[in-house]
Amino acid sequence: MNRYPLWKYLIIVAALAFGVLYTVPNFYGESPAVQIASIKATVHADTTLLSQVEQSLERAGIAQLGLTLDTIGQNPTVRVRFADADTQNRARELLDHELNPDRADPAYIIAPNLLSSTPTWLQRIRALPMYLGLDLRGGVHFLMQVDLDEAINKRLQAIESDLRTLLREKDVHHAGINRDGERLEIRFRDLASRTQAESVIRDAMSDLALQEAGTVADPLVIAALTPVARTSVQDNALKQNITTLKNRINELGVAEPVIQQQGSDRVVVELPGVQDTARAKNIIGRTATLEARLVDVSADGLAAVNGTVPPPFGSERFTIGRGTPVVLKKEVIFSGQQLQGAQATFDENQRAAVSVELNESAGRIMRQVTRENLKKPMAVVLFERGRGEVLTVATIQSEFGSRFQITGLGNAQTANDLALLLRAGALAAPMQIIEERLIGPSLGAANIASGFRSTVYGFAAVSVFMILYYVVFGAVSVLALGINLMLLVALLSVLQATLTLPGIAAIAFTLGMAIDANVLINERIREELRKGTAAQQAIAQGYERAFATILDSNVTTLIAGIFLFMLGSGPVRGFAVVHVLGILTSIFSAVFVSRGLVNLLYGSRRRLQSVAIGQIWRPSPAAGGAARN
Repeated sequence: MNRYPLWKYLIIVAALAFGVLYTVPNFYGESPAVQIASIKATVHADTTLLSQVEQSLERAGIAQLGLTLDTIGQNPTVRVRFADADTQNRARELLDHELNPDRADPAYIIAPNLLSSTPTWLQRIRALPMYLGLDLRGGVHFLMQVDLDEAINKRLQAIESDLRTLLREKDVHHAGINRDGERLEIRFRDLASRTQAESVIRDAMSDLALQEAGTVADPLVIAALTPVARTSVQDNALKQNITTLKNRINELGVAEPVIQQQGSDRVVVELPGVQDTARAKNIIGRTATLEARLVDVSADGLAAVNGTVPPPFGSERFTIGRGTPVVLKKEVIFSGQQLQGAQATFDENQRAAVSVELNESAGRIMRQVTRENLKKPMAVVLFERGRGEVLTVATIQSEFGSRFQITGLGNAQTANDLALLLRAGALAAPMQIIEERLIGPSLGAANIASGFRSTVYGFAAVSVFMILYYVVFGAVSVLALGINLMLLVALLSVLQATLTLPGIAAIAFTLGMAIDANVLINERIREELRKGTAAQQAIAQGYERAFATILDSNVTTLIAGIFLFMLGSGPVRGFAVVHVLGILTSIFSAVFVSRGLVNLLYGSRRRLQSVAIGQIWRPSPAAGGAARN
């Protein structure tokens, strides 16, 4: 009656093994480390950099506990572990001096960080600790204000240029286009031209609302963005800024950054583990502007490549990364703000390429430029901190417009990097930091200690009560509760969730919810025993009848947790994730695991007379009296 088949015990054993393996990494702690990543699109960390770092540390007599090259993600990162924070700071200063000899044009960012000390054999099976949030690990917090009015201004500037080109192509004569705030005033010499222009603009630009104004002698059309288009421009600008920040920060290997919208025009950026505010600003300030230009292949341009003579008028000298110099014309064919999309792909010869899509006005200019410059080279330039760097030089093979491919990139990694920079190289609107906060690691450690103590004290108090009140069944409940806690931590570690103070609160809350299920089971068993049911049958019926109640109560709280996750943000969602996972593990441990333990204790006894489940109160034969057994 109360015996599990072998396969159920195997499930419990597998769950315990899983829980132990994926919970243990959280107890190894973290080591001070320095991470080195490129801040240039054309420079990447590689094995050569790894050897250079190792030799520099050896010459300076700085002991390190291990060097690794992490190639996962868009930008490879070198990480070096140290025994203590003092050695970490010395190494960071040394490496910053040796890897960035030109302080005005640094190639690498050398940032302090903390790395898990989990043994390698556990890391191979992806048994890694949970990430710790800003409130537990320390780090930097920024609140950034997005200038959405400037996004509207940029959009109107582009529309003004597009209107001039459109009317010229359609042979519609006008007397000038002037800007007045967020309105564009288009003047005409006669009413017929105005009518023709209105028809052309409505067909080509649905985002504009047109209004006739002026007089018969001086007719004009006032064009303005529709409310829907205005909102769309602002929303897209905010989303592009968030995407840009995410891509830049993720490239530099900051573990679990938080980048999210707050309100209608603000962005919150949190970088856990980063303790250098200046370098954090450098990370989030890594925004770029992209431009396409023609290579100057004239005799004077070629002569200026080696730097012996200055570039000719209308040209500038750049380098491809830190290597080959090249002279480009100053005239910009298209900029990053005119891009509508970019994806890494392959050309017809299966060589790495990037497929680019431009907006309408840039496409027209590109078609004209490529038609006039067949078989000539064109370069894509990335501007960061006022300095330009050539990403790639490709030969124009044929005339193309708004859709084309950039080839000659060498490998797929280079194509992916370029596509990323083309998609999110520039901010759609300016941003400024309006709030800056540094949370030290000591405060994070204090938060961890407080959260750990509160969980331990709560667990101890519940354990004492359960054992005193339910005796052996109370001890089984406590053991199942411990397994529940272990499985919850293991799941969070497998999912690589970020644990914050609200998450610790959710763990403590889950313990209370889980023990409630065991209380229901134990009271059901007591109720059956009170009726005079045989002990083995009372155990079976107690678990079976309590399950429906446990399921109902947990499903309702599960629904609440799901809605907290869907509608909440930040700490609320963190609480919801732990809460939902805790409900699932508590059902498994309270019903499945605890009954398995009870079956091991009592299931093999054929003639079980009593069970140690505390005092069982039965009604006394005397009226109104009560007796206890």
